[in-house]
Amino acid sequence: MGEGRSAKIFEIHWSRLVNNPHVLSCPANIMQEGELLIAGVGTLGCTWAKASHSHVSEWVDLALIDADNLSMDGVRNANCLLLGDTPTEVGCAGMPQLAEARMRSLQPITSHFLERAELVLVLTGLGGGSGSGAAIEFARQASQHGCMVIAVAGMPFEAQSERQKIAEKALMRLNDASDVCVELSLDRMALQARERGVDWQQGSAWVEELCEGLMRTLAKVGLINLDLMDLRAIVSKIGGSTLLVAEGHCDEADELYRRARSSPLAALSVDGARGCLLQVEGGPHMTLKQVEGVADAFTQGLSSDAQVIIGARVSPELGDRMRVVAVVSGLPKD
Repeated sequence: MGEGRSAKIFEIHWSRLVNNPHVLSCPANIMQEGELLIAGVGTLGCTWAKASHSHVSEWVDLALIDADNLSMDGVRNANCLLLGDTPTEVGCAGMPQLAEARMRSLQPITSHFLERAELVLVLTGLGGGSGSGAAIEFARQASQHGCMVIAVAGMPFEAQSERQKIAEKALMRLNDASDVCVELSLDRMALQARERGVDWQQGSAWVEELCEGLMRTLAKVGLINLDLMDLRAIVSKIGGSTLLVAEGHCDEADELYRRARSSPLAALSVDGARGCLLQVEGGPHMTLKQVEGVADAFTQGLSSDAQVIIGARVSPELGDRMRVVAVVSGLPKD
């Protein structure tokens, strides 16, 4: 690790925890029901939320919010909120103010599950009505309940000029309502989906990896436990923030970092950042040296006095691969 950084490093408990089967086989050992919540707002957000929640459904709650009840089809055990008084009163397309007002009217209902939550992960697409209106209001309500709010917002395709205008205004407000707001480029996501031969709306593997990695990090199922206090310490840094996620061979730390930077994130430099929470997940033979290599690769461009908090967990199914999730904060403003 670079000199001058304040880092919470896994030192004496590594080998003992690796050989302790109880630590690795207890996915909900400390979780309380409702502490973590994935919320999809709008059609795209609901699609992402349902796919992401399927990986962590045993210990993470789900909320689906949209003006179209088709977004709730095929879902069990979710908090489903329709943006209208009746199933036939649908449609907020291009009307963020209407969606925001309808979301505000649902606050007595959202209070029932937000009062149990500690962290809310809001997934949405901006540029339409529901995402650009209801997502902002829902994030505001979650913040009022004392929740930490992380928003992942898909920005419209470059060719959609009118939706871009709506999205840009909404992004600023969503950023103000959230502790961390991650901007995704749908153009980049669609390109990567085409390369994999899948539909771009269904090709949400990056979003799913991000959600699963973040939720597992905070559910304390790892070797070196991270918690919400660690996350709050990182996101409290003044400046911008973002998330990075990547998966690759455990001996290729630099390649993992390159993949993280080539994710569907909108163009954003992490150089000079003042905070980083890093979660490393690997197979049963993952070594301390490999984790340190990843930590060095992901923190090389940070400020010399950046606070770095690191966690790690073993997932036998990963074999010789690693999955990395990083929350980077305190980004210098332009």
